Amino acid sequence: MSMELSIILAMAIPAVGAVLIALSGRMANLRETITLMTAIALFLNVLNLLGPVLDGERPEVHLLDMFPGLAIAFKVEPLGMMFSLIASGLWILNSIYSIGYMRGNKEKHQTRFYICFAIAISATLGLAYSANLLTLFIFYEVLTFSTYPLVSHKGNEAAVKGARTYLGILVTTSVAFLFFAIAWTYSATGTLDFVDGGILGGKIEGPLMGLLLMLFIYGIGKAAVMPVHRWLPAAMVAPTPVSALLHAVAVVKSGVFTVVKVIVYTFGIDNLVTSGSADWLVYVSGFTIIAASMVALRQDNLKRRLAYSTISQLSYVVLAAAILTPISAVGAALHIAAHAFGKITLFFAAGSIYTAAHKTEVSQLNGIGWKMPITMTAFAIGALSMIGLPPTAGFVSKWYIIQGAMSSENFVALGVVILSTLLNAGYFLPIIYAAFFRQAEPKGTHDHGGHHDNHGEAPLPIVIAITSTATLTILMFFFPDVALELAQQMIGGIQ
Repeated sequence: MSMELSIILAMAIPAVGAVLIALSGRMANLRETITLMTAIALFLNVLNLLGPVLDGERPEVHLLDMFPGLAIAFKVEPLGMMFSLIASGLWILNSIYSIGYMRGNKEKHQTRFYICFAIAISATLGLAYSANLLTLFIFYEVLTFSTYPLVSHKGNEAAVKGARTYLGILVTTSVAFLFFAIAWTYSATGTLDFVDGGILGGKIEGPLMGLLLMLFIYGIGKAAVMPVHRWLPAAMVAPTPVSALLHAVAVVKSGVFTVVKVIVYTFGIDNLVTSGSADWLVYVSGFTIIAASMVALRQDNLKRRLAYSTISQLSYVVLAAAILTPISAVGAALHIAAHAFGKITLFFAAGSIYTAAHKTEVSQLNGIGWKMPITMTAFAIGALSMIGLPPTAGFVSKWYIIQGAMSSENFVALGVVILSTLLNAGYFLPIIYAAFFRQAEPKGTHDHGGHHDNHGEAPLPIVIAITSTATLTILMFFFPDVALELAQQMIGGIQ
């Protein structure tokens, strides 16, 4: 199969899958089989591109010219390759998980759920392979609108309100700031292509470069840099598989992916170092990391605690990119992968607890580790990765971020990482301790929701998915080679 065809199929496979899911909507087994087969086919297609990219090739497709000099075009570079592997691979596990969750909780509108999920993955792959800012912007918006029905899935007042906040903030930021930043970039340079070393050198200088970077950072609302972060906790009204999509597979990852891509391929690291235009971003991302962690400490609702943890962890990627060293840029790319594996494990665990035990609050989890040992062991692995402890993926990415901060003598960034690591431990370790070392309510009693507390593990598809993601979180610690090679290729290797 040609590389060009593989690029087109990366977007076409989930789009065709969405159509087939719609046609088979009344036959649940067939619908879910199509979902799984589509996810597997997409991952195998993405793998077809990995070898050539690791060998230094950069496959590309020019689809059509929208305006003179502005085309819908795709190019597979190392960062996009890593993002597409994460999104397509985790879609398989999220689909397995969704079957157990949606059936176990007797969710309505399951066909619509699987359709919108497939469209969102198609948009994510289009975004990952974008060759320029115009193409990226189009797929960025498609991703926003395709996930709106997923956030509002339950259809109750809380879901509708949360979905409106989600859509309102993301559309407002992208139209008011991101679109303007892209237009300004084109006006100044005559191109929107992603180029090694950036396109803005000698075109925009001084304070104007800092202003343009600010427009990009706050225009990319999906990165959830404060104060444009409120859409993320508002979206927690969605079913847990959607939360996993938002936090690990597609939405927030598309945000920090775009931030890194803009810094590396639009501005250029050397240009930003020379101009000093990104110094402010270290402080803004550092504040987001610490503030979100402190808010997470006070959350009793498990999904909201995880949501604020995500806001904090996303800004690790932004902080690493803002340090502006090759090794910290590698850390930023690695943390996209590490956070994906760890955070999807945590959300899978939260959904598993809800499905089996109908518990949603941290204060309800005393002793649950003995009733749900697989779920809570996986939760512990995901939590250790978010803290950044071995043997988990989070240690690998944090190690590179710390090295980048030390090599540039950026002691503000270093202090943020150390303090936030302590805060992460402060809101994750008590959950693990309570689950395994505090006494549960006597068997047969009722939990806070009136349900009997004599449950076991969640349905098998959920257990399979959560075990797989937890395993990936550990495997990345021992075998980071592919992710590390792609990250190093992104910046041309560490000097």
